[in-house]
Amino acid sequence: MAQRADSIDLARIAPAPGDGKRVDVDVLPGEFSYGDVTYGLAGEATTARLDVSRAHGGYALRLRFTAHLEGPCVRCLEGAAMGIDVDAREVEQPGAADEELRSPYVSDDELDVRAWAHDALALAMPPQFLCRPDCAGLCSVCGASLNDADAADHEHGSGGDPRWDKLRELRLD
Repeated sequence: MAQRADSIDLARIAPAPGDGKRVDVDVLPGEFSYGDVTYGLAGEATTARLDVSRAHGGYALRLRFTAHLEGPCVRCLEGAAMGIDVDAREVEQPGAADEELRSPYVSDDELDVRAWAHDALALAMPPQFLCRPDCAGLCSVCGASLNDADAADHEHGSGGDPRWDKLRELRLD
């Protein structure tokens, strides 16, 4: 059973160069807000596998987990759930001049696993969060969901959106 952790002492896991260890840890990456839309983890936490390898003066890190997110579909606005696989790697080489060898999640041998899981999940999210791959979205005239509707019910003609009829009558001369 994995333990819940927001941060991990890397020196305890891999105290000397050449040491390495794999640990399972429960993490809570938090919610994601894109515009006014919020996506959250289904459940309290997800179990992540953390691989820690100690190199001379630093660490090589790998974080893997599957997060089950819930939120609205971007096409039809119905509730959607999606499993997202995350596989992230970081390197921490203190004192290195190259910032690619410095991890923003490690400070004084302490790994902020929650922040890393949050950012890694944000990067792994698909560009469109959909309720299903073939989501048809909403009717542009009446706003009804097209997923379960008969296509014939949404042939509103070429008159355009009826909500704009009064504005079409307006003459600005």
